[in-house]
Amino acid sequence: MFTGLIREMAEVVSYQNNRLTLKAKYRPKIGDSIAVNGACLTVIEVREGRFVVELADETREVIAMENLKGKVHIEPAMQMGERFEGHIVQGHIDTIGTVTAIHKRTNGTDFFIRIPREYLQYIIPKGSVTVDGVSLTVNGVSEEGFRLTIIPHTLKETLFGTYRIGTRVNIETDLFARYVANILEKREAAKKSGWERIERFEALY
Repeated sequence: MFTGLIREMAEVVSYQNNRLTLKAKYRPKIGDSIAVNGACLTVIEVREGRFVVELADETREVIAMENLKGKVHIEPAMQMGERFEGHIVQGHIDTIGTVTAIHKRTNGTDFFIRIPREYLQYIIPKGSVTVDGVSLTVNGVSEEGFRLTIIPHTLKETLFGTYRIGTRVNIETDLFARYVANILEKREAAKKSGWERIERFEALY
């Protein structure tokens, strides 16, 4: 489990044979879970000043692979007893979003991100969303995506300062929104199935 608070921006040393080598101040141990641009990965090798994580087939299919270069966000998994901030993040990327507009404001910058329509049900105004591993508050929702307002500190300390129109980003929707939607979907399906059984029973008479 993660919080969406970035530990540091690591430098990509190489990506070969599905193995990503990162240079960072943070020193993990072999077997540790660490989120890289929001995707939970396992450390398989540790060297002086750098470490290696491996990307499974599923991971490569759902994340924005083109961003595994230059700088990336990293966050180690949360440990018991640590102070909890941000929001509950699993490190399981749901989909890829695309930056469609960037508007500067007096004390922040608005980013508009488009996502596939089927994931919009999990995006709630004033709720939480994770973008490339960063825990953020949704300020607005449209028929195509959502709007974030990024303060100057976050713009400076994360990759948001490098995003441009067309940049693709990893999206993890809110855990609780997914759970609630799943429960309601199953309840509706069960109700529909129940009525179908009643109608079949009545047809016998």
